[in-house]
Amino acid sequence: MKDRRKETGRLGEDLALAYLLKQGYQLVTRNYNCKLGEIDLIVTKDGLTIFVEVRSLRSNRFGRPEESVRKTKRDKVRRIAQFYLHDQSQWDIPVRFDVIAVDIGLNNQAISLNHIPAAF
Repeated sequence: MKDRRKETGRLGEDLALAYLLKQGYQLVTRNYNCKLGEIDLIVTKDGLTIFVEVRSLRSNRFGRPEESVRKTKRDKVRRIAQFYLHDQSQWDIPVRFDVIAVDIGLNNQAISLNHIPAAF
């Protein structure tokens, strides 16, 4: 079960990253890890550093993927982003927090991809 969830998450990140690159974003890092946790994607575009939370589901039985980014997760992503910026000595740069929700079909294709800029 956990392997299937990991596989779905990885596939969702692959699809989200391909979408972002096609839209002109540049990848800074993927799966940034620190003692506080992980951020899926960090990208830049138009002078902004953007922290992206990717949510992927194979079924909407329990709701839409973007609905699973609750306050606790948003707060955690913000803390990790602050850690990252401090670690990179980039205190005063413009940032944004996006969510990308991916519905994945049976053949591992994106049924839908919803990019929510400035989601929180």
